[in-house]
Amino acid sequence: MTSALRRPSVIVIGAGFGGLGAARELSRDGLADVTVLEKAGDVGGVWRDNTYPGAACDVPSHLYSYSFARKTDWGRRYAEQSDILGYIRDTAERFGLRDKVRTGVEVTSASYDDTRATWRVGTSSGEVLEADVLVPAVGQLSRPAVPAIPGIGTFAGPSFHSAGWRHDVDLTGKRVAVLGTGASAIQFVPRIRRAAAHVTVFQRSAPYVLPKPDRGYTDAHHAAFGKVPGFAAAMRQVVWQITEFLGLALTRMPGLARPIRAAAMVNLKRQVKDPELRAKLTPDYPIGCKRVLFSSEWYPALSTDDVDVETDAVTEVTPTGVRTADGRLHEVDVIIYGTGFKATEFLAPMTISGREGRDLHTEWSSGARAHLGMAVPGFPNMFMIYGPNTNLGSSSTILMMEQQAGYIRQVVEELARRDATRALEVRRAVEEAYDSEIQARLDDGVWTTCQSWYRTDSGRVTTNWPGLVREYQRRTRHVDLTSYREVLPVTATEELSA
Repeated sequence: MTSALRRPSVIVIGAGFGGLGAARELSRDGLADVTVLEKAGDVGGVWRDNTYPGAACDVPSHLYSYSFARKTDWGRRYAEQSDILGYIRDTAERFGLRDKVRTGVEVTSASYDDTRATWRVGTSSGEVLEADVLVPAVGQLSRPAVPAIPGIGTFAGPSFHSAGWRHDVDLTGKRVAVLGTGASAIQFVPRIRRAAAHVTVFQRSAPYVLPKPDRGYTDAHHAAFGKVPGFAAAMRQVVWQITEFLGLALTRMPGLARPIRAAAMVNLKRQVKDPELRAKLTPDYPIGCKRVLFSSEWYPALSTDDVDVETDAVTEVTPTGVRTADGRLHEVDVIIYGTGFKATEFLAPMTISGREGRDLHTEWSSGARAHLGMAVPGFPNMFMIYGPNTNLGSSSTILMMEQQAGYIRQVVEELARRDATRALEVRRAVEEAYDSEIQARLDDGVWTTCQSWYRTDSGRVTTNWPGLVREYQRRTRHVDLTSYREVLPVTATEELSA
């Protein structure tokens, strides 16, 4: 048991991988009284919401899982949505996290109470909860982005985003328009084209696509993973080292990206024989600038007679279809938006106000930023999971989330040793120095060479971490308390240094 003098109260927002991992770490050994607020009816986060055909992870299963909850019976090397959601649910049950989760509770606001050094969290039902520590864990890919196309609301047929798939819409024999060619579209297009009469894919930019070395696991695999000592751990380590190598190509050693690009071009040439289609599918930007995709079905699907790729910009949606810049109207029965997420709009649409009433989104008017992706000056005792600049161009974000949970635990342990009226706030000079370093490294990297969901409209990269996972682990392994200042209630006259 912890030697803490008291049990701080913690509210975690979101019951996906990040929120549940934080809840487990902060409640371990009875450290804190943790409540997880989840607006949906179940745990699972993006893996609960994204149920489109073919939904699967592009990080191997053994790495895309908690280090403290190893699973030895994954169905495939790259787990499908149902398997991942089942794993999240099972883990929540196994570690007693279900009892800490309140589902159907949508957080609309959070405000820091200067007089009591606590957070007041408001919900859509009008309920107000209080806690010593606030841990937003809503992720970067939880709010679907639908483009502002003229006439988008006039379409007479079914239309929906891939993250809100309408399983009641039968695509059999239908003419389907798909807007977007990102990570979701390359998974569901090969599946829906088997039933649809015709699929038209509207492409804004061509992705780099590498073969996906997927396979189903057999009973022999499961026996080895479960019974051979160290085998599953070794598999996880091997996969991690491979992803760290890919991370080097994206961050520190761009020369390593050349053979990866060559492999992607070979894959395109081998699978797409039509030179006109191949030209459409050839990226015109450096590899890694946008997310590199993995699929062995995408190019074959686009090469069939019942799929067309349109590269002219979409200018309008009409009641009967989609119009492109060349003036053509593509008449369709269903429109599916595979247009990604509002990744750079961190913590929106919640209203977050910190010390002295400062508004978080005003503070972030030039782009979200936080010390180590977790702590923001002026917002005491608030620590984010999967916050600004903690996404990865390779590897598993769960590694980052677990590291953040461990860091936040150390802060909560420190709070537990202090008087209940104290709070810790990162020093502005520390956060500014950190942000300057991170942005300087990003400015020299590949992610600034084209527009993508990694960047804001102004060009600032707010999503990605510019280094390897092991560097982030090293920098967050121990909390440097000199980076923080102790904040007293405004009724107190003293302010002590951390």
